[in-house]
Amino acid sequence: MDISQGPGSVLRHPGYLNFAASRVFSSLSFQSIGIAMGWMIYDQTHSAFALGLVGLCQFLPMAVLTFVVGHVADRFDRRRIGLVCQVIEAVTALVLAIATWQQWLTPAGILAAVTVLGAVVAFERPTMAALLPNIVPASMLQKAVATSTSMMQTALIIGPSLGGLLYGLHPVAPFAISALLFAVASFNVISIRMQWSPAKREPVTLASVFAGVSFIRSRPVMLGTISLDLFAVLLGGATALLPMFASDILHAGPWGLGFLRAAPAVGALAMSIVLARRPLSSNVGRKMLAAVAVFGVATIVFSLSTNIALSVVALLVVGASDTVSVVVRSSLVQLLTPDEMRGRVSAVNSLFIGTSNQLGEFESGMMAAALGPVATGVVGGLGTIVVVLLWMRLFPDLTKVKTLQG
Repeated sequence: MDISQGPGSVLRHPGYLNFAASRVFSSLSFQSIGIAMGWMIYDQTHSAFALGLVGLCQFLPMAVLTFVVGHVADRFDRRRIGLVCQVIEAVTALVLAIATWQQWLTPAGILAAVTVLGAVVAFERPTMAALLPNIVPASMLQKAVATSTSMMQTALIIGPSLGGLLYGLHPVAPFAISALLFAVASFNVISIRMQWSPAKREPVTLASVFAGVSFIRSRPVMLGTISLDLFAVLLGGATALLPMFASDILHAGPWGLGFLRAAPAVGALAMSIVLARRPLSSNVGRKMLAAVAVFGVATIVFSLSTNIALSVVALLVVGASDTVSVVVRSSLVQLLTPDEMRGRVSAVNSLFIGTSNQLGEFESGMMAAALGPVATGVVGGLGTIVVVLLWMRLFPDLTKVKTLQG
C-alpha cells in the first residue's frame, strides 16, 4: 500500500504514531492541569490579578529561554529532550497532587509550579516541532502537520473539560491523572523510531545562539508567514473577551460561554481533518492570505452579533481559517529550514506564537476597557484585514508559494 495516500497512512508511518501520542497526551495533561490550577488559585484568592499572573508565569520563561532552547534542540537528540521535559512535567504534577492532598498548596506554590511548567514547555514545544521532519518524508509533511493539528485540537477540547470534571470529583484527581498521562507521553517520545544523526556541534557563540532570528530574517517567505500570524492573532484577539460577550452582549450565561469557548477548537479540528484528507496542492500562499482575511471577517461578524447561534458559527469559522494558516506556516517553517537549524527556528516561531496569544489577550483586554468589547473586536478584525493587504505588498513572495511539497 502506498503510504503517501490518506491521513491514516501517516499514522502507519514508523514513529509517527508515537510522536502524535506523545504530543496529545502531553497537551491533554497540560490543559487539564491548567484548568485545575486556575480554578484553585482563584478559589484561594478571588483575584483576577492572580489569574493574570498565571498567564504571565507561563509566558516569561518562554521569552527568557527561547534562544537557549533552540540551541539545545539543535545540539542533542530531540527525543531525549522531549523525554526529560515530560518526566519533569510528570514529577511536577505528582508534587501538586501530593501538596493538594496534604493541603499544602498555596497561591505562591501554584505560581511556582506554573513557572516550572512554563519553562519546561518552552523546551518541549519547539523541540517536538523540530522533531517531526526527522520522522516523515517532506512529501508527507503537510498531512503529518494537519493530522497532528487535528489531534492537538481534540486535546484542547477534551483537556479543559477533563480537568474540570476530575477537579469536581476530587481536587487531587486532575493532578494525579495528569502525572500518569505525562508518563505515558514520555514513554511514547522515547519510543519514536527515526533516522537521527547528531548534527555537528558548532561552538556556542552569540551569533549561533541568535542564528534562528538571522535565518528567518534572511528568508522573506518565512518571515512573512510567521509575522502575518503574529499580527493577525495580536489584532484579532476578540476571543479573549468571550466572558464579556457571553455575559453582557449575548446574555447567554455559563452554558453559552462553554459553547463559545469550544467553537474555535471545533472549527479548527474540522478544518485540520479536511486538510489531512485533502492537502493544499496549489496556490498555497494565496490561500493562506485569504484564510487570514476570512479570520478577520469572522472576527468582525462575531463582534457585531447579538445572536448566540450566529456567534458560534462565526467562531467556528475563526478556528477553521486560523488552522489553514497554522498548517501552512508550520509546514513552510519545517520545509525551508535545514535540520541543523530547526530547533532554533522552531523556538523563535514558538515565541512569536506565544507572544501573539498572550499579548493579543492583553491588548484586547486593555482596548476593551477603553472602547468596549464590540468596538475592540471590530477594530481588531479590520486590523487583521489591513495586515493581510499590507503583507501582500511587503512580502510579495508569499503570493508566489504554490505547494508545500519538499
